[in-house]
Amino acid sequence: MEKNKNHYAIIMAGGVGTRFWPSSRSSYPKQFLDILGTGSSLLQLTYKRFLKHFLPENIYIVTNVAYMDLVKTQIPDINMNQVLGEPTAKNTAACIAFASSKIHHINTHAISVVAPSDHLILDEDTFMDHIEMAMNYARKNESLITLGIRPNRPDTGYGYIQYIDEGQENNIFKVKTFTEKPTLEIAQTFMESGDFLWNAGIFVWSGKSIRNAFKEHLHEQYALFHEASKYYGASDEAIQVQKLYEQCRSISIDYGIMEKASNVYVIPSDFGWSDLGTWTSLYEISDKDAHGNVVKGKNIFAYDTKDCMISANGQNGRLVVVKSTENLIIVDTPDVLMICDKNHEQEIKQIVTDIKLKFDEKYI
Repeated sequence: MEKNKNHYAIIMAGGVGTRFWPSSRSSYPKQFLDILGTGSSLLQLTYKRFLKHFLPENIYIVTNVAYMDLVKTQIPDINMNQVLGEPTAKNTAACIAFASSKIHHINTHAISVVAPSDHLILDEDTFMDHIEMAMNYARKNESLITLGIRPNRPDTGYGYIQYIDEGQENNIFKVKTFTEKPTLEIAQTFMESGDFLWNAGIFVWSGKSIRNAFKEHLHEQYALFHEASKYYGASDEAIQVQKLYEQCRSISIDYGIMEKASNVYVIPSDFGWSDLGTWTSLYEISDKDAHGNVVKGKNIFAYDTKDCMISANGQNGRLVVVKSTENLIIVDTPDVLMICDKNHEQEIKQIVTDIKLKFDEKYI
C-alpha cells in the first residue's frame, strides 16, 4: 500500500481498559502498557503499523486530555497538532466526529481508516491489503466500510455483523444486520449460518460519506462539530471543544450510525486479530507452558497448576507462588492482588465499580 496524501489513519486511544484491571488503571490504561511483552505498548505497535503505509502527518490519535502527555512520551516524533484531546469520554461517535471534522477541515478529499489503539493484528500485510481495498472502494462510492472477522468460535463477547452473500466488488459485501453481544445459543447459530462476522470496530470511509452519515443519523453531533471547525487552529480551540463536548451525548458509532445507515459494507477478514479486551483473550493468543499456563512477569513459581493466566511484576523481589489450581486469572500488582475464575472474568467490570464506590480512585 503506497503512502497517499489523501489517506489518513485515526487511532482511538481514549479507553480506560477496565477489563484489564488491576494492570490497567485510569492513570495508565491498557493501550499504554506492554501487554504482549514485546518492548512496545499496544499504542506504539498500532502507530508503527500505520506509519509503514501512511504519511506521518496523516496519522491522528484521539485520546483523553489526561493522556496527551503519555502519547507524546510514547510517540515522541508525533506533532501534537495530530493528538486530539477529548475533555471527557463520550464514546466512539464523538471521538470519530471530532477527528473526522478536524481532518475534513484540512483536506476535503480525505479517506480515513479508524482503528482502536489496543488490538492485536498478527498478519499486517493482509490487514493493510484489506484497508487498501476498502479505501479504493470508499473513494469511488459513498459508503461506510467495516472489517469483519471470520469467527472461529461462538463467542458472546463480540458484536456480530450479518452480510448479504452477493459481492458488490471483489470481497466487499452489503451489511444486512448488526447484533450486539448475543447469548451463547444465538452465537452458535450465527457460527453455523456462515454469514456472520465479528465486529472488529475498524472502519474506512471518505470524509464526505461520514459527514453525510452524521448529518442524517446524528445531526446534533454533526452540527456541534461543524460549528467547532471555525475554531480549529485558533488559540481558544481547546476551550471551544470542551464546550461542545459538554453538549454532546454519549453514543457509540455502531448504535448511532452503523446500525441505521443503508450504505454499510463489510470485508470478511482473517488477519490474526484479537481485540485483547480481556485477560482471557490475552491468554488465548499467548504462548503456553506444558500445562497450559501463561506466565508473564518475574519471580513466578507454579506447581501442579494448569490453564492459568498469571501476571506479576515482581517488584521489590516479591515472589508469587501458585499451587494446585486451574483455570484462574492471577494478577499481582504493587497494591492489588486479583484472583478470578476465567469463566467469570466478565464480572471484573462490576468488581471495579464496587471498589470505586468504596475507595474512590485509590485502586482504580
